[in-house]
Amino acid sequence: MIKAQRGTKDILPESVLTWQYIEKTARELFQNANYKEIRTPIFEGTELFKRGVGDSTDIVNKEMYTFSVGGINKDENSITLRPENTAGVVRAYIEHGMNKVAAPVKLWYFGPMFRYERPQKGRQRQFHQIGVEMFGIDKPAADAEVIALASNFLSKMGLRELVAEINSLGCTECRNKYKEKIKEVLKPYLDKLCDDCKVRYEKNPLRMLDCKNEDCIKIFDNDEIKNVILSDFICDECKTHYEDVKKYLDILNIKYKENKMLVRGLDYYNRTVFEIKSDALGSQSAVAGGGRYDGLVEMLGGEKTPAVGFALGVERLYELVEKQEDNKLDYFVVSNLTDEAVKTVQYLRDKGYSADFDFQNRKFGKQFEKAGKTAKNAVIIGEDEINGGYYTVKNLITGEQKQIKEL
Repeated sequence: MIKAQRGTKDILPESVLTWQYIEKTARELFQNANYKEIRTPIFEGTELFKRGVGDSTDIVNKEMYTFSVGGINKDENSITLRPENTAGVVRAYIEHGMNKVAAPVKLWYFGPMFRYERPQKGRQRQFHQIGVEMFGIDKPAADAEVIALASNFLSKMGLRELVAEINSLGCTECRNKYKEKIKEVLKPYLDKLCDDCKVRYEKNPLRMLDCKNEDCIKIFDNDEIKNVILSDFICDECKTHYEDVKKYLDILNIKYKENKMLVRGLDYYNRTVFEIKSDALGSQSAVAGGGRYDGLVEMLGGEKTPAVGFALGVERLYELVEKQEDNKLDYFVVSNLTDEAVKTVQYLRDKGYSADFDFQNRKFGKQFEKAGKTAKNAVIIGEDEINGGYYTVKNLITGEQKQIKEL
């Protein structure tokens, strides 16, 4: 028997209803906030992710599905299944001249992503993300709106005890000074860091703070190092921006707390970064995350453009939300006269009702049994109904039965 590939999962009919509910709720909430849906290809040129996501990230170094395709120039013909969608949305923003549209340009998306990692509950190699991106606004109110959207969406999904963990990574100038200070205090411990952190030490020291290796976490807990991590390193302009983000979160009644260790797993972030967590979920509490990435559009060939967004994993969310039950059909036609059953079902469907019948033409008892499980009403068509020119309709919830001339 051929089975689905490891790290992929069939979404069966009984699960699809909940997936549809998640997508419907996202669409309504985001459209109400003036975000327009965008659908980008599931594969892009590999260089997009190397430049956009960052070559110091685990995503680029370990998790991308990359393929070489035919052609003379191998580099130009290397494609990658998208491991995230911000880079792809930025590429589309640049390619289609969206910078010419009055700011802000607000976009949202839903679709599959691909990362080669160890599968576990709520995390697959093919997974799905919902996200939003806002381009063209550098004001802290934009950061607060995106954080509020993520929090409000999760609240509508029934998640409780939500809190936004926030941090500011500063601008390029103050962040570079911070990186050098981190490298300075970590240099004596370099040989004790994990192999990944040794690479991050050179390429992007901030990424070390996101390390999950227990030995590295213990090193970062050293008082000297912790004092640097917890230092107020951001410049006055970034500090004002950060304080205003918190002010707007207070205005919007979004619960938050500061986390100086929060850096997120992607290289393109600057200033505000955040994760939405629920205290009710225990250690694996992060449900959504994002932040500001003011340099990414320019890095990928566009004009200098401020931007902020978030994404969340749908598989993870699916495990946490109340499951939707299938709606019953309006009518189930019970009849051994197949011609009449086919004609009546099509008539009901044409009128906008949901309807079905028993293709196997089984005995009435079996048909009623199926009708009781799948429909609200049964339309009975037997010899008496044909000869009398009427239908017998039975309400399968109350048991009430009546004869009518027209459906």
